[in-house]
Amino acid sequence: MSLNNGDIAELLSRASEKETTHRQRALRRAARAALWQWDEEAAAVRESGRKLTELSLVGPWIARLIEEWLASDIDPPVAAPVRTGFLTLADARATLEAHPEWIRAYRGDLQVHTTWSDGADSLATMAVGAVSRGYEYVGITDHTKGLFIAHGMDEPTVLRQWTELKEVATHLPKRFVILRSLEMNLSPEGKGDMDEALLDELDLLVAAFHSKLRTKEDETPRYLRAVMNSRVQILAHPRGRRYDVRLGLRADWDVVARAAAQRDMALEIDSWPDRQDLDVENLRAVAAAGTRVAIDTDAHKAEELGFVGFGLAAAIRAGIRMDRVVNFMPVNELRAWARESSQMARRIWAGADEVGSPAASARSRSTSSSPSRSSPKP
Repeated sequence: MSLNNGDIAELLSRASEKETTHRQRALRRAARAALWQWDEEAAAVRESGRKLTELSLVGPWIARLIEEWLASDIDPPVAAPVRTGFLTLADARATLEAHPEWIRAYRGDLQVHTTWSDGADSLATMAVGAVSRGYEYVGITDHTKGLFIAHGMDEPTVLRQWTELKEVATHLPKRFVILRSLEMNLSPEGKGDMDEALLDELDLLVAAFHSKLRTKEDETPRYLRAVMNSRVQILAHPRGRRYDVRLGLRADWDVVARAAAQRDMALEIDSWPDRQDLDVENLRAVAAAGTRVAIDTDAHKAEELGFVGFGLAAAIRAGIRMDRVVNFMPVNELRAWARESSQMARRIWAGADEVGSPAASARSRSTSSSPSRSSPKP
């Protein structure tokens, strides 16, 4: 069986663990390139008679290693858990070539960062980038004050950003909408960090956990509390995983997906290559529950808006239905869904004392310490 780019990335990562200094760095860079920069399988390049050094970040030494692996007919390696479940660029492109309707249906990115928090490009640059991709809208979701490391915004800063947003919008096509949004920091208890009156003025609220992401405990109760936060419509990069850095949080994703579906919240597919969160395995539970998803890039500069293909491909592979993708909605429908999602959560909480109600189940589960089928496995 021929090795694919994902297999080669794993072999390069393993080789890096045996090296030091510049060789180690070169191998790690090449491993990431194999995953997210090579748009063609290395095996196909070799079979065509071309040089492997044509591939990004592959010099003569690394090319010789790859050549040896491809020629030896070794079995594909089993990836380390912290490197498992990531699509390659070649994977994503092949999937989308077979399903071009998904690309055509995509109307806008709902998690985008700017220099107002930890982004590298200005609000105007990010908006123009979205327009240039043919989008109808973009959600500007800079971080909130609880996330100090990302220069999170307090309420007065958010108001100043909105002034700039209005000014930028006057220079864009009238059909294009910049949505007022935030990526709100969630406490482990599922609570936000911003004033309620300000949240009332948003078109859409994305929220995420950014702390205690390395615990090995079952965090299903934490997710259920977040799902029932009626202010939030999209739960961003739910697991908090990062390639070769951390596994992310464990949870019973069947339970979380059903709870999100009951209140009509969207779980995000963060398309940033190092995240790919949720991944295909977890998304199968989301597909089975009929839960909505938001496919976003978490872009911090305009060129990263192109990462969306990873998320689209993951949704296709997991069997997500197109009518469950909120990014395929026209903007007025998207805004209406956001309002209705929050209203649904409030109605569910209003019936929390009723035996068998979704909120009662969530409340019971949030105080239970019973084990559950979880992902990822320890």
